[in-house]
Amino acid sequence: MRFNIPSGLKHVGDTMKTEMPVVTERSSIAAESLRLLSVIIPARDEAGCIASTVQHLHLELTLNGIPHEIVVVDDGSTDHTWQILHETAQRIEELVPVQNGPSHGFGRALQRGIEAASGDAVVFMMADESDDCRDVVRYWNVMNEGFDCVFGSRFMKGGGVIDYPRIKLVINRMANAFIRFVFGIRLNDTTNAFKAYRREVIDGCLPILSPHFNITVELPLKAIVRGYSWTTIPITWRNRRTGVAKLKIREMGSRYFFIVATVWLEKYFSRGDYRRTAPQTITS
Repeated sequence: MRFNIPSGLKHVGDTMKTEMPVVTERSSIAAESLRLLSVIIPARDEAGCIASTVQHLHLELTLNGIPHEIVVVDDGSTDHTWQILHETAQRIEELVPVQNGPSHGFGRALQRGIEAASGDAVVFMMADESDDCRDVVRYWNVMNEGFDCVFGSRFMKGGGVIDYPRIKLVINRMANAFIRFVFGIRLNDTTNAFKAYRREVIDGCLPILSPHFNITVELPLKAIVRGYSWTTIPITWRNRRTGVAKLKIREMGSRYFFIVATVWLEKYFSRGDYRRTAPQTITS
């Protein structure tokens, strides 16, 4: 399976970018057309950008005829994010504003969004427009080919990053290389939050253990280990233009390691107790 990717994307750290083809695992379920896409966006103190993020995403999905809802989870904002969400919801009926609390955290906000979502397909997206809403359309189209999960990679041929901080880039590539090695997988951007899942995959990955950004590795690794089908497509990312990044690398190192170790133990020692049952193979 190949996709035509627009040329001319700007890359940062090209010497560190992995050149690799689209990775495809054969689908293990009968292809079923999806009825509704739920885009879940955690937001904390994103008053400067959340309205434009929702508007641009809604326009792109509408123009492509994709039935959707946009679930934005206010994760304890201290600015006007919640007020802006309510005002935006008056103009965009597909917007579903919800609040997360009292315990906050990126992973908890995603779980709150999952509870509020009603779609049979789910995309996790950042509130700062660092993710390209056009890639959401591509996620939807590929999932409708029968895949359980679609993982985006910024570091494969056709993908790219714009204005990625150098130190974060180095740590990112080291962490993803470690994950690839210990799990024996070709996915090279596991830590990226911007991914798509059929709802049954999310339900099959319960219980979710991660209260913070480590959920970004827990869900894809569990989905792979538990036998769901997946493919990878190139995506683009650009650094935020407003607000402050919420990921604190010093605080997250041990949490990432805990989740990676937990899923690794499941992969090699659970004897398949948590794998999906009775998969049916698609022939293509």
